[in-house]
Amino acid sequence: QGHQDTASFIHSFTGSQHFVLDYLIEEVLGQQSESIQTFLLRTSILDRLCGPLCDAVLLDSSVSGQETLENLEHANLFIVPLDSERRWYRYHHLFAELLRQRLGKPKEFAEFHLRASQWHEENGDLGAAFHHAIAAGDFVQAAGLAEAAWQGMNESFQSAAWLGWVKKLPDKLIRTMPVLCTQIAQAFTDTGELEASELRLQDAERCLDGSDLANEAQLKPLPAIIALTRAYNAQVQSDPAATVKYAELALQLIPEDDFDQRARATTILDVTHWASGNLESAIRGIVDSMERLTQLGKHVMVVASSFAVADLLVSLGSLSEAERTYQDAIQLAAQHGPEAEHITAHHHLGLSMIYRQRGDDTLAAHHLIRADELGLQTTLVDWQYRWHVVQAQLKEAAGDLETALALLDEAKRVYIQTLIPDLRPIAPLKACIHLKQGRPDKARVWAAERGLSLADEVSYLHEFEHLTLARLEIANPLVNTLLTRLLQTAETQNRRGSVLDILVVQTLAYEAQGNLPQALAALESALALAEPEGYVRIFLDEGEEMRLLIKKQSHNRDHPLSGYADKLLAAFTQPVAAPKSAILHLKSDMIEPLSERELEVLKLLRTDLNGPEIALDCMVSLNTIRTHTQNIYAKLGVNNRRAAVRRAEELNLY
Repeated sequence: QGHQDTASFIHSFTGSQHFVLDYLIEEVLGQQSESIQTFLLRTSILDRLCGPLCDAVLLDSSVSGQETLENLEHANLFIVPLDSERRWYRYHHLFAELLRQRLGKPKEFAEFHLRASQWHEENGDLGAAFHHAIAAGDFVQAAGLAEAAWQGMNESFQSAAWLGWVKKLPDKLIRTMPVLCTQIAQAFTDTGELEASELRLQDAERCLDGSDLANEAQLKPLPAIIALTRAYNAQVQSDPAATVKYAELALQLIPEDDFDQRARATTILDVTHWASGNLESAIRGIVDSMERLTQLGKHVMVVASSFAVADLLVSLGSLSEAERTYQDAIQLAAQHGPEAEHITAHHHLGLSMIYRQRGDDTLAAHHLIRADELGLQTTLVDWQYRWHVVQAQLKEAAGDLETALALLDEAKRVYIQTLIPDLRPIAPLKACIHLKQGRPDKARVWAAERGLSLADEVSYLHEFEHLTLARLEIANPLVNTLLTRLLQTAETQNRRGSVLDILVVQTLAYEAQGNLPQALAALESALALAEPEGYVRIFLDEGEEMRLLIKKQSHNRDHPLSGYADKLLAAFTQPVAAPKSAILHLKSDMIEPLSERELEVLKLLRTDLNGPEIALDCMVSLNTIRTHTQNIYAKLGVNNRRAAVRRAEELNLY
């Protein structure tokens, strides 16, 4: 009794947890007025509190929620302000739990949660409204809120988070709601769970059997959405016939004035061009869709689509145009808030790879670091995969091949199938590293498992696999026929990026077979194609063999490419620095595992709580929290809080 600062008093405790609980109940809650006790008990169900929300839960006109919160803060009664305006607060977690235990009656819980749900819905926070409806046990209300939240969350690339919500709903209820079924199917598609997606589409169709769609405004769009989702799934599964069938069916069903859904259907058809190697057709189609999305004000979707365009341009060998596309999208995102800006992690990563390709390590590092920062917040499901693949490439270039392989294994673990074709699968990427390690036996195992042959039909989807096979069989003259067929197909489709990749392998193949004139001829073609766009790394990554061939090529000082050859030779002499933001450790590198208390503190480091608030939450002194934090940093191999959170996410410690 008589302690003015309750929080500080808590820090001084050395007794048992039982004593702490007795103190909280008897010495704090028991000494409050009846009206304050009622306020505390009824609002204890809220994770965050503000005056109007408390008023809605209490339904007591004699009590001002805002005034009471301010008085509680002034009295240091286990309440923490969450913003500088003192609008939002939260209770200390342990104190709130004790209050909920004292509240006790499930019926009262449910009523208060329903009031909170209604307030949040009316104030535009459908997520909080959903979770309070779930807590109240009103699953029908929660399902309706999930339906209402879907479009906005899907368009801001939060479908995975939304899917986490609906998994709390009873399956029996879901199967009676065709709109929700189609939404869940789309969410499963976004997270790469295609079988689960199809099952929900079938549930929706069963609900629609016998329904009068003409008289049901909510149900009428569903057949088109079902066809659209099946088209997406078919494209992801590399089934072009089914993709076209369902996309064209969707276009027949979607009204002419529904520009958004029609844009989605045509984009899926455009991606079939991408998968077949008709990249220019794919770009034209996606750009047309972006123009329609711009007219609809869907700027986040425009920013996301621009990454696909830039990716295609890189594949076409148009690095400068890809660079402009990335930069324009980053500028557009900056004008449309955090939702748009967060997804530019992909764009900065793409810029980093372009500048690295050109040998500009300073700009490459700048954009890599920015990509790393934005990657902490991005909601795009393929971010972790792309990030790990790039880190593996950087480690490979630096000569750390074992770490590169481990990073590729992690990339495979987090891979989620998306609409974008997987043109460079993990297995052939690993096979290339095995060849650098002098372990062709491992690469041969991969080739045998894939059933690859030098006589295979060639296609864009399998081009990288066949190029890797050519590296494996580099001294076999039959490789030349495969490379010639790959080259002819790439040239016919004007895929200059592919042409360049093939010419590089062709150069090495002729050299390995002792045909120096043909090797130099192929190299000259590669240099002529690479010079206007400033390619550097594509040659450096081939090592000493390529350096010697370029040196021979440069002997003719009158040749127009001699200056470019000199630039490349100079680049070969520069040491390859390991990227500053490359992942340096894997889970197995942890010398000592985190203790249970350190794991608890680590989870709180992920929140907005500051040091003193974390200490209060854990009921220990601030110095103890500092000690735990330093131990966490040492074990994770980091030196700051954000890096610790990122490292923990990579190691799946949350």
